[in-house]
Amino acid sequence: MILRFPISRLITESLDQNEKRTFRSHLIYQSIDGIILGILAMNEFVFLKSIKGTSYELGFLLQFAALVFLFLVLFIEFRKRIRNKSRMLRITGLLTRLPLVALFFFPSEASAYSSSQIYHIFFLGIFLIYYLGNAIIYPSINVLLKTNYRHENFGRLYAYTSSLNKLIMLIVTFGYGMLLDFNFYAFRYVFPVVAILGITSIFILSKIDDSKMVYVPGSEPLLRSIRNSIKNILRILVVNKPFRDFEIGFMLYGFAYMTTEPVINIFFYEGLMLNYSSVAFYKNAYNIIAIILLLFTGRWIGRMDPRKFAAITFLSLLFYILFMMLAQYLPGHFYIGNIKVYYMLILSFASYGYFAGTMVLVWNIGSAYFCKPEEADDYQSNHLFLTGVRAIFAPLMGVWLFNMVGFTGTFSLAIGFLVLSIGTMYYSYKKQHTT
Repeated sequence: MILRFPISRLITESLDQNEKRTFRSHLIYQSIDGIILGILAMNEFVFLKSIKGTSYELGFLLQFAALVFLFLVLFIEFRKRIRNKSRMLRITGLLTRLPLVALFFFPSEASAYSSSQIYHIFFLGIFLIYYLGNAIIYPSINVLLKTNYRHENFGRLYAYTSSLNKLIMLIVTFGYGMLLDFNFYAFRYVFPVVAILGITSIFILSKIDDSKMVYVPGSEPLLRSIRNSIKNILRILVVNKPFRDFEIGFMLYGFAYMTTEPVINIFFYEGLMLNYSSVAFYKNAYNIIAIILLLFTGRWIGRMDPRKFAAITFLSLLFYILFMMLAQYLPGHFYIGNIKVYYMLILSFASYGYFAGTMVLVWNIGSAYFCKPEEADDYQSNHLFLTGVRAIFAPLMGVWLFNMVGFTGTFSLAIGFLVLSIGTMYYSYKKQHTT
């Protein structure tokens, strides 16, 4: 058995032996990843509050997380040419997670960060390397799971592991927020641990059977292969119209999400003057809702067209941004200890809880529902590459918009793009199902 308690038997009783082995490795990976994500959830706020980064530097930090997916046109061919995919994952984990140890040598005085931008640059560089690893790891996860889980189990098993991931993330985020209020520079001791955990989680992930992943011997020059990879991305978008509509809707949503992400962090810091514990409180509040929802949403996405699923998800993000915007006009709040609780932010993060509980599925595995199992990494790579395309301009555009039109103008524009994205998804879904 995978785990020694009754709920485990309910989850795994219908699985074959390969699915049980895959689920075990996936579950352990997600558990460790939950610790890492709990730390990273505070990363942008740490960059603003402790390291004294500027708003535009924050835009770059957020940009890196998605911009690295532009390299997928290179990594797709690189990955296919490697026979031993497990070894590739382990090397990627070592090269991209180990640099986090360098944060231990950062100073613990505010004056060091205010007087020089050298530490800002090093911080950004370390996380650029970290995020580069995701361009290889994320598509690999998708195809590893899609080729080892049967279709009927794919969504629900992913949801169960994601639910545990978020539960752990919730606990870690809250504890890390309290630690940061006690010591603004606690990140110096935390990130070396994150480096070790990140490497360990990738090593565990690499134990999943990779025999069904595509291997293509390097029979042609790499540059020609890259051109073919770009052609393949375009071919998929041209030939597969439902997937193309899905990605157009995602592009519109992504612009709304990426432009507001840095502005919301600035809003917390400058607009509402929240401390670390308050920010951790709000992030935990939405994760509680997401954890509960993930017990059900894995089955929903298996029974619902991903475009319809995404449209509802985008609507919840719209309400998140709307209530966030209203917090500056309806600033009623109360205190729980040193935690500042705004009434509008309660509504905002309740909406974000639904968004988090569904987006984790539609973003990570939604593309896999438009293709054959063995094509899942190509489709997810396509999806992630387009994420990188919008990251070229969206986060920095958000900071620029904030400087030009303020919080309300930026949030209002994002809401408009979300309306367009919802309309695109729903129109595509209805057109296909009525013809």
